[in-house]
Amino acid sequence: MTEGCDASILLDSSKNIITEERSVPNQNSARGCYIFSSSGGPNWEVPLGRRDSRGASLSGSNNNIPAPNNTFQTILTKFKRQKLNIVDLVALSGSHTIGNARCTSFRQRLYNQSGNRLADFTLDQKYAAQLRTRCPRSGGDQTLFFLDFVSPTKFDNSYFKNLLASKGLLNSDEILITKSQVTKQLVQQYAENTELFFE
Repeated sequence: MTEGCDASILLDSSKNIITEERSVPNQNSARGCYIFSSSGGPNWEVPLGRRDSRGASLSGSNNNIPAPNNTFQTILTKFKRQKLNIVDLVALSGSHTIGNARCTSFRQRLYNQSGNRLADFTLDQKYAAQLRTRCPRSGGDQTLFFLDFVSPTKFDNSYFKNLLASKGLLNSDEILITKSQVTKQLVQQYAENTELFFE
């Protein structure tokens, strides 16, 4: 994403270059690129010969890929830097229908979101209690959780339905329905219409 749609995320590091696959936002998540094609989502032909960039960029990835705890404005700014808009932000967030997140990336939502030592009030409390059984206040940092617990291996619109039920795992998911009416409306549309999401 940082240099264009060039598949540089798929490049392995060598002695001469450290690739995006090893950037902080991609740690423990980039392996999803290898199984994505079997998930049943949409696909399309990409013409050969197109060149969006000339190399991979670890620093670009570290600085431009949104983190799970970024604010809405920070994420939107990172998308705009890539010439992407608010519709792109919501649609591409839908990729969270596949994959995992480590406990450490959402723990604050379970225990101290607002600095009051309580769970995030925008998170379904039964879901939060279920998550706490495997993501304790300390320890278990590397424990993995499905981003979309309803259909974790299928590319569909369950992610958006989860958001509307207050069951988005990451802060960066939750803000799509709580920080902008535009993004909330898009989430609702994608939750109701899989084909619209696949466009």
